[in-house]
This record gives sequence, C-alpha cells and structure tokens, in this order.
Amino acid sequence: MAIVFPFVILVTVAVVQAAMWFYARNIALTAAREGVAAARVYQAPEDAGAARARETLGRIAGDSLAGSTVSTAGSNGAEVRVTVTGLAPSLIPGVSGLSVSQSAGAPRERWTTP
Repeated sequence: MAIVFPFVILVTVAVVQAAMWFYARNIALTAAREGVAAARVYQAPEDAGAARARETLGRIAGDSLAGSTVSTAGSNGAEVRVTVTGLAPSLIPGVSGLSVSQSAGAPRERWTTP
C-alpha cells in the first residue's frame, strides 16, 4: 500500500491539472467566439472583437486564465479572426502555468445588391 499511494496521488494531481488546462482552454475559446460574434457584424468598429473578448474574459475567467492577451486579424476585410492566449494555473510547484491559445474566425457580414 505504501508503494502504490504515491502513484495514486500523482495520478490524481495529473487529472486535476489536465482538468484545469481544459477549463482554461474552454474559457479562451468562449472569449474568442464572443469576440468574433461582435466583430463580424455589419459595419462593426475595428476594435469591437477585441473589446468583447476582453469583456468576456473579465467576466468569466477569474484566476483560471492568467496573463491573457487578445489579438484580432482580418484578411482583406472579408474575414475576422480573434485569438486569445494565456496561462492555465499549475498545481506543480515551480511551474508557471500551461500555455493556452484558442482562436475563432468567421466571414464579416456585408451588404450586397442583387
């Protein structure tokens, strides 16, 4: 029993760490999707996507996604992409955190005439 117990503790910590990384990844993806939804609207301001992604992070992230950054990119004004990066908290002493990066993209809405 004394030989098996450290491995049980190690597996438990690994499962909890993986769950924390997965949760931080979902938070980043949610913020990126919210940013894309705001940025793709017809005649949306240039910084609408990044602002909505930052607002979403401020609302739901808490301590689950540290040092988060938001970046937007568009190609020829036809598509918008929002990328959210950050660090998931770490249970292992001396490790600063696991890197998380998620992005979402969609075409911009536009007015066309028949």
